[in-house]
Amino acid sequence: MPRDRSHQSLTGLFVSLCFTKYLVVSLSLFNSSTPSLKTPSAYFIWFFELLILLRMTLVLQQISKFLSLKNFIAIYMIVIGTFLVVRRTTKFLWMSFIMYLLLFWNSKKGCYQEAIEDITKRMGAGMAKFICKEVETVGDYDEYCHYVAGLVGLGLSKLFHTCGTEDLAPDTLSNSMGLFLQKTNIIRDYLEDINEIPKSRMFWPRQIWGKYVNKLEDLKYEENSVKAVQCLNDMVTNALIHVDDCLKYMSALRDPAIFRFCAIPQVMAIGTLALCYNNIEVFRGVVKMRRGLTAKVIDRTNTMADVYGAFYDFSCMLKAKVDKNDPCAQKTSSRLDSILKTCRDSGVLNERKSYIIPNQTNYTPLLAVLLFILLAITLANRGPNGPN
Repeated sequence: MPRDRSHQSLTGLFVSLCFTKYLVVSLSLFNSSTPSLKTPSAYFIWFFELLILLRMTLVLQQISKFLSLKNFIAIYMIVIGTFLVVRRTTKFLWMSFIMYLLLFWNSKKGCYQEAIEDITKRMGAGMAKFICKEVETVGDYDEYCHYVAGLVGLGLSKLFHTCGTEDLAPDTLSNSMGLFLQKTNIIRDYLEDINEIPKSRMFWPRQIWGKYVNKLEDLKYEENSVKAVQCLNDMVTNALIHVDDCLKYMSALRDPAIFRFCAIPQVMAIGTLALCYNNIEVFRGVVKMRRGLTAKVIDRTNTMADVYGAFYDFSCMLKAKVDKNDPCAQKTSSRLDSILKTCRDSGVLNERKSYIIPNQTNYTPLLAVLLFILLAITLANRGPNGPN
């Protein structure tokens, strides 16, 4: 049956007007105490307070020295969020829309605005398409991830180039940066998405999950645990295909601040995949990196040597979990071998701190043997005629 295109157009218009999911949520909390905003600087101060509330400033702080670029990327991060979830509270949607326009119009005009406007239009059109379309094939999956995240990568690359610090990256590499992050989130958030009320959010492609179960929600049931883990491993293997492009993209960045802004989320993504792979807990609860490890990633991701080291360590961790009986074991190992080779060929692995896999020798087995020997000597000295 042909789809109702008029409905799709109206929905696309509605989505395009609702510029920010995050601002909607924030305004729902702050609508009674919104400050008086009369200058561009006041807008940005309030704007960053909202970002802090939403824990979105860890990587944004890395580009703080480029004040103008920082402000526009802050706007950009808020703008693109709207196309993931559209809230139906009309009052807050329009407040968000008006606030975005005030920020946008009171900012310096030029290439920054053009980049944001272009990506926003393309993203709105793409997301409207998937309102009426299911993610059936791996091609659909890549296309959906392109609209919600790949375009974000393209837009950020344009902003970096516009500020004069970076060459304009190829679209394929920028797209992969976004797809790798988005696919990681989709994998990790399976349970949250499938349990969404009133209707499940289903982003895993049927072409993959259909090999294991009849319905996507069946993966969360205990009787399907084996098939669920196999499907999960298939999804992780699909995400790994973007790693080489991501490493190429990051290796071309020149500015240290922009590099950290891009690299930290990528390291977090490969770490998250290493935790999720072959892990049934993805279908039972939340799987994420511990705060201590997250803090180390943020603190120690400063150079490309650090990135190669982190990707190498997490890939080793992931490879150690590959079950030779898994249907995708060969493909997974092949892609991991490619990543490991890229990291080794960089020639800088010995320049970084390995915080994933300890470098120091594990003395636990030796201590156990020594304790056993001491216990044996003690018992021998007591003997059968020992003290009563």
